[in-house]
Parts: sequence; structure tokens; C-alpha cells
Amino acid sequence: MENKLHVQDLRISFRTGNGKVQAVRGIDFDLAKGETLAIVGESGSGKSVTSKAILGILAGNSIVESGEIIYDGQDLLKISEEDFHKIRGDRIAMIFQDPMSSLNPIVRIGRQLTEAMLLKGKIRQRESKRSFRTYLKNLEDMMAASASNETERARAAVSCRKFQQFERKHTELESAYNTSHEGATEALDDIGIIAFELEKNTVAKGAADRIKDIARRSRESLNKYVVDPDKYKAEVLQNASALEGNFQKKDYQAVLENLYRLREIMTEGAEKPKPNFFRMGYYLTFSDKPLPDMPLEKLNDFLLDYLEKDFMTDFVSDAQRALIYSANQCYARIRTAVQELESARSVYAAEQLDKNKCVDTWKKLGETVKGTIDPLAISKDSLVYTFSPSMRSELDKYFHGVKANVGILRRHERERRKYDAIVSRGGKPDWEVAEAAVTDLELIKTNLSHIIDRLTAHYQNVLNTADSRDYHTETIAAIDYLMQNSSGIVDKVTPRIARHRAIRLMEEVGISEPHKRFRQYPFEFSGGMRQRIVIAIALAANPDILICDEPTTALDVTIQSQILELINRLKVERHLSVIFITHDLGVVANMADRVAVMYAGKIVEYGTSEDIFYHAAHPYTWALLSSMPDLDTNEKLTAIPGTPPNMIYPPKGDAFAARNQYAMQIDFERQPPMFRISDTHYAATWLLHPDAPKVDPPKAVIDRIARMNQRREAENE
Repeated sequence: MENKLHVQDLRISFRTGNGKVQAVRGIDFDLAKGETLAIVGESGSGKSVTSKAILGILAGNSIVESGEIIYDGQDLLKISEEDFHKIRGDRIAMIFQDPMSSLNPIVRIGRQLTEAMLLKGKIRQRESKRSFRTYLKNLEDMMAASASNETERARAAVSCRKFQQFERKHTELESAYNTSHEGATEALDDIGIIAFELEKNTVAKGAADRIKDIARRSRESLNKYVVDPDKYKAEVLQNASALEGNFQKKDYQAVLENLYRLREIMTEGAEKPKPNFFRMGYYLTFSDKPLPDMPLEKLNDFLLDYLEKDFMTDFVSDAQRALIYSANQCYARIRTAVQELESARSVYAAEQLDKNKCVDTWKKLGETVKGTIDPLAISKDSLVYTFSPSMRSELDKYFHGVKANVGILRRHERERRKYDAIVSRGGKPDWEVAEAAVTDLELIKTNLSHIIDRLTAHYQNVLNTADSRDYHTETIAAIDYLMQNSSGIVDKVTPRIARHRAIRLMEEVGISEPHKRFRQYPFEFSGGMRQRIVIAIALAANPDILICDEPTTALDVTIQSQILELINRLKVERHLSVIFITHDLGVVANMADRVAVMYAGKIVEYGTSEDIFYHAAHPYTWALLSSMPDLDTNEKLTAIPGTPPNMIYPPKGDAFAARNQYAMQIDFERQPPMFRISDTHYAATWLLHPDAPKVDPPKAVIDRIARMNQRREAENE
């Protein structure tokens, strides 16, 4: 399954007046395409800090001590704010606990919905245009470089120019279609509203202007590729003209008939299959003939046959040769890079790092690693793209720490002497001396070595699997990539299109009367409806990843259920990957594919939904399950005793030990490792050690699992 997000060894602290709070302490997880990962834990467990780090909105006093958050070949911990603007709210969107934190109270809902579409639409158009031109240029260069003679080199240049020519025609055709199709669909919306008003004899003020607008948009939506051109054109023009005339005569019955006929014709057109404009673009550009008059399905087949015989077969062959050549060039550079990485180990393993030597080595390695990037690879190689910024970040932290540690240790020593002086005089200070918040230089050196080791191992794997690549499939994917970016260029979002899409989004998230609600303010909505609006805004740019940070906590139980069902449905329909943050394990029982249970900044248990709910292994997970209400629970729910630890002074051993009735002596002395229970299930508790005593979960948990199994068996019968 394709991985959308990779988080590794994430450590985040916050500077406070009382010392450094360790909020996230070395967590790892992956998010696969189309899955829901639930991160569950009490307040202060670090779950929301993790989600904010992914979105790049950590507080100003945060310290990212280590780790990586890899998305689309970029480490989100190391990219600039400008780069984050291209991702935040577009590729990765977030729903917050309080919907009003995402809504402007004095701006109408419609404007807040369309604003994001208009801004992100322009960005995506620019990105698509840049990606198309860059990739086609790289492909042409590699075609020429891999050619065995002058004829092949000349053919490469001509074929790439031809591709660009008919792609331009393709985009013109698709743009015209999109504009007319959006206009027709929007006119259909208004037809429904006007027809409803006429039927109820409640014609609103300004209806005449709206009728004229419907007629205008109906005429503009003519597109000869949607339905039979003569019939469509004649009927639309006839009914659009009659519509205005009958309204002026106040013959509302005739107006209704005109509206219904218009809707019928335009609905028929909107439901027709979409033509293949890519094939059509080539035919109209190079055949010097009009499109043949035949049904759409046969026309698409005819155009495909013409395209393949006249152009695409040779183009695919040349492109495949270019991909093979480009890959082999990269393999040669990878072998050189492996040697340089091996040589660089000693520079970063020195007892005390030399700044000039480290920086010079980093620059040379960065250039070498950059050279191993295949310009014809569609998917970004995350380790390669993030190598240079990751090394630079660690070096900056190291040499900053060398200077800063001196002052920090001096201040810490003064605090210690002050504390000891008070104690020596018989006093009892009401404060403690926090551990010196020095930069761990040895940890940074370890991180530097780890970055080099990981990339070296990755390169070895690339070289070992070189012979198994399917270049024909990759070539087809490359051409599809060019086509997708070409279509992205013409996906222009105008205010009218944005309004129509916003209304459709409002319908999608379950808001009734969207045309009316579009012009309302946030205070005119209930809490549940406001959260639906926030979800619609989050979906406006069609993101890859949706982060839900306790989106139902502020809502009553009935509305909670509706919002959860909505998020689940949207995930399936839009192929979203979802990170769901919550303190209530019960909330995610029926929607999470995998669950990460967090406590005191660490993931203490990790597994599938089945693993966590039916085979929980960590005492903290047991405690969460025991405190989770259900309809069949007759006994008093068990509260988790005590409070989470003060993370300015993190416990030496297991952070949950003080609240854990099953704690052993080792829990207070050493942090447990993550024990593997199965291929999908892991837990960090000493109870899983082979020498630990056998401990059964609490009776409340055992009874709950039994009830859940009974319900599941009954449902399967």
C-alpha cells in the first residue's frame, strides 16, 4: 500500500519559564493512502503537538530536537514557510476542535468557502504548468542523449514539439468544455430554485434578472461535444428565448414549462460521457480534417487508433529508451555517491566536529546526492530529496549547541548553587532545579551517522533491484503524468465556478438549502453545522491528507455520530488519508484502521483497530478501555488514577508507572522498549518481557471484549 506520510523519531519540546517541557519523545508511524490512523491519549500526551508539527503550525517556543516528517519527497520539519503555503490547506488540511477557530465571524460562509478554492486554484495551475514544461524538456533531452544517430535525435525534438502542440489544443478543448459544463450545471441549480418559487407562487424580488441570467448561461453552455449539436443548440436557444418572453408576459405556467424543458435538455447533456480531449487534440491539430460524425464511444475509439498509428507508438518507444538511459546514468552516479558517503563517515564520527570540514563535506555530498535524482522519475525519492536539508539541520543544531551549552550550563550551575544554599540554611525551596536543557551533541552525531547509513542502505537497495524495473509501465505512467499536468493547467477556478463548487461541497457535507446558507454568517449556524462548514473548507482544495484534531469534542453525542459518519464517508469517496486525534478511544472504534495510543509524549501501543480493541496489551490502553462507556455497561466506569507526569521532569522509567497498578520495579528504573506482539501490533510495556509475570487485563476490559465478540458474532449470523 502506498505510503502518504512517514514520521520517524520525532522529538519536540517547548521552552517555558520553568524549564523545557518534553512534549513528544521519539515517535514513529506511517500513514498509508486511504487509511484512518487514530492517535489516542489524554490531554498533554503529545497527540495535538504531533498534528501541528505535520501542518507546520507549532508555537514559537517549540524546539524540534530531532526527527523527520516525510511527505511527497519533502521533510516538513525543514521546508520554508513559503513551501508550506503550497501544502498547508491544499495537500494537507486540518479540522480543529472548535469550528470558530477556523471561521471568520464577520465574513459570509460562501466567501470563506470560495476564497480557498480561488487561491489554491491559481497555485495548482502554476504548479501544473511548471511540472509539464520541466518534465517534457527533461524527456526531450534524454531522448536526444539516448539516440543512436542523428535521425533519432531529430525525431526526438520533433515528437516532443508535436506533443506540446497537440497538448495545447487538448487544453483549449478541455477548458471550453469545463467552462460550458460548469455553466450548465450552475444554471441547473438556479432552474430548480426558480421553478420551486414559481410552483409555490413565491417569486422573489429580482426574479426577472435571474431568469435572464439562466437564459444567458444556458446559451453559453452550448458545447457540440456534449450531445447532438443541432438538436441541443436549437432546443436550448428556443427555450432560453421563450423563457425571457414568457416571463415578461407573466405567463408563469409557460415559464415553468420552459424551465423544465431546459433542465431536461441540459441534464441530458451533462450526463453524457466526457470526450477524450487528449486524442481529439492530436487529430484536430495534425489531421487537417474535421471530426467524423459518429457516436461518442466510436469517436473515442477512432481517435485512439489514429493517435497510436500516427504518433504514440513511436513516441512511447522513444520515451522508454530515454527512461532506460536516464536510469542507467543515475545508477552510475549512485555508485559514486555510495563511495563518497562511506568516505564521509569519519568526518562526522570525530570526537569533536570541525565546522569547516563538516560544512565542506556536507556541500560536496549534497551536490553528489542531488545528481542521483532521476529527472524522469515521477515519484520523489524521499531519502534523496531530504538528505541535504536533514544534514544541514543537524549540523546547525550541533554547532549552535556547542556555543549555547556553555551559557546554559553556567546558568544551571548558578541555579543549583542557589538551591543548595537555601537547603544548607535549613530552608525548603518550593521549586526544583530543572535538568539543564543542553543540546545533546552525541545524539546529533548519532543522527548524522544515521542519515548517512540510511541513504547508503537505500542506494544499495536501488542498485540491487535495478534489473526488476518495468520500463514500459513507467513510460505509460510518465505520459499519464504529462497529461494530468496538462489538464491541471486548464482547471481554472473562476468566482462563478468556485461558487458552484462551494454549493456542491455544502450539499456533500450535509448542509440543507445550500443556496440560501451560502450567504449566511457563521453565527447563523449551529455548532454541528459550523463543523460541517469547516469540513467543507478543508475539502475545498481536494487534499491528500485530512487531520481531524478532536473535531467532535465540542458537539453533543447525536451530532458527534453524524460528523464521524460524514468523515468516514468522505474518506472513502475522496480516497483521503485521515489522521484522527482524540482522547476518547470509543470515538474511533468504528472508523480507525490503525490506532496509536500516546502517553507522555510516546506511543505506548500501536496496532490495527482489531489489535487495540480486542487484544490490548499496555496497562494504559486497558485503562482507556475501562473508562470507555457503552450501552451494555452496568458497572461504574473506572477512572484512571493520578495525573500525567510533569514533563519538565520526565520520569526515568515508564511514564505511566506511577498510575499503573501492574507496575514492577523495573518500570520505575528503565523505559520499556517497543515489544513486537505481531506483524501489526506493538506495545511498550515490561509486562511483555519473557521474564515478566503473567498478568491478565482488568475484568472490565475482559467483559467488554466478550460483549464486543458476542455482538460481532450476532451480526455475522
